[in-house]
Amino acid sequence: MAKLLVKLQRYFRRKPVRFFTLLALYLTAGSLVFLHSGFAGEPTVTGTQRIPREGPGLPYLGVMQLSRGFKAAATMPDGGRRHGPWFKSTSKEPVERGKAGDHSSSRSWVLRGRSGREKEEDRARYIGCYVDNTRRRTLRGVSFFDYKKMTVFRCQDNCAERGYLYAGLEFGAECYCGHKIQASNASESECNMECKGERSNTCGGVNRLSIYRLELAQESARRYGSAIFRGCFRQPDNVSIALPVSRIMLNMSVDKCVDFCTEKEYPLSALAGTSCRCGFPTTLFTLHEREDEQLCAQKCAGEEFESCGTADYLLVYQTQVQDNRCMDRRFLPSRAKQLVALASFPGAGNTWARHLIELATGFYTGSYYFDGSLYNKGFKGERDHWRSGRTICIKTHESGQKEIESFDAAILLIRNPYKALMAEFNRKYGGHIGFAAHAHWKGKEWPEFVANYAPWWATHTLDWLRYGKKVLVVHFEDLKQDLFVQLQRMVGLLGITACQDRLLCVEGQKDGNFKRSGLRKLEYDPYTPEMRKMISGYIKTVDAALKLRNLSGVPDDYYPR
Repeated sequence: MAKLLVKLQRYFRRKPVRFFTLLALYLTAGSLVFLHSGFAGEPTVTGTQRIPREGPGLPYLGVMQLSRGFKAAATMPDGGRRHGPWFKSTSKEPVERGKAGDHSSSRSWVLRGRSGREKEEDRARYIGCYVDNTRRRTLRGVSFFDYKKMTVFRCQDNCAERGYLYAGLEFGAECYCGHKIQASNASESECNMECKGERSNTCGGVNRLSIYRLELAQESARRYGSAIFRGCFRQPDNVSIALPVSRIMLNMSVDKCVDFCTEKEYPLSALAGTSCRCGFPTTLFTLHEREDEQLCAQKCAGEEFESCGTADYLLVYQTQVQDNRCMDRRFLPSRAKQLVALASFPGAGNTWARHLIELATGFYTGSYYFDGSLYNKGFKGERDHWRSGRTICIKTHESGQKEIESFDAAILLIRNPYKALMAEFNRKYGGHIGFAAHAHWKGKEWPEFVANYAPWWATHTLDWLRYGKKVLVVHFEDLKQDLFVQLQRMVGLLGITACQDRLLCVEGQKDGNFKRSGLRKLEYDPYTPEMRKMISGYIKTVDAALKLRNLSGVPDDYYPR
């Protein structure tokens, strides 16, 4: 060995250029390895168990041990979030927690096939068995057939994608879509044919349709061409002021009225019999008090199978014209007096909430991390350091005491863990608006993910309730159902006076750029009974912690049906 070293030494003395070249290559390789570990490496997942600590206002609830499954964030230097090995690439965030893009939002329309036609995740509701024949179809929209693999989920999926309100199955293999049912009921025993693609469900019968009403997560799911259905509303008292542009159309149809309002550059198109009106959502016409659609069920003069409203009740559609009253955004003119966190577990809708807050306030939101894809999509505050004070609030998924106490206030966004886990799993393996492959769901990745992330869902909320200062709890489900009121609460905590017209504008632009095409793309339940038992325990822990703070507990639908 000594002789070999002597020979190498003599060799490099004779060839100094080669020595320095090799030395430079060695240093370059070392630098590349260091940069790779800082920009693309991921912390190791651990299985350390953690029991919620006792503290003032939130004693240990004694339900179960909670495990985060991650290295403690408190071990990281306070100012080192943007640099060194903790800085993530533009596609990932520290500890794989970021990029919670769950917009949730958005076209979460349909229900997978399920035994007993049980309602699942508010996607569809079984209506009943109806008579159908070739002379007079019960559902008069599109139809398709699959005599080998038809399932309830596939039928509902296809009808929802085309914007229909009802989906019906016949002969075990035929799917029909429509906006309304035009037939009489039949006996349930006549709709007992098994689906060709699944034996656990029935798909109608001979000249009999099993019909489902698609429960739409948002009104934006129902489309007529490019228009988005908003609902049936009573005509406002000052209709000429609320909807200032109008035209009489003797041959009225939805398309004609929508095209007219689009040409006039208005975002709302309202049909009132033969009158077409256009305007903006304002305090005179808020679109908050929807009426029964049957009150608007008057046939259009120019289209037999469409409704065009009446003189007293308007059928309203949203055109493709953008409402620009809430689209302007900028950085804060002066440094923020307080740092407000927008805290959530990954997959709970943080990115969607940021979109809503930016539109409602007119100011950019920041982030505890950096995500280049979010920056490129318009979240310009993403690039600022989270302590810069130039943004209205800061996105974070952190849950350690040190990180929480560095904020002066917080909006804590909580989502049903069953949906949040699936959203984050899709984000992790499919990107912001993609889906995890079936191989990931069926492989070892999903069980390991649930084992590590489900406990973190609970500890995240518990830690923010325990250590957070001035915490406003907002449930993702409440934000979806009552966006106007919940957004008012959030904006109020941020110290901004909410302009009602701007908030009404947000309701029409609420989807944003980060929304999956809502469907889960799974025709089976990925949660095992053991997983559900474990998650149910965590839900009870969080529910008790919320009630201990005199807050309303978790929504009822958090518990599995």
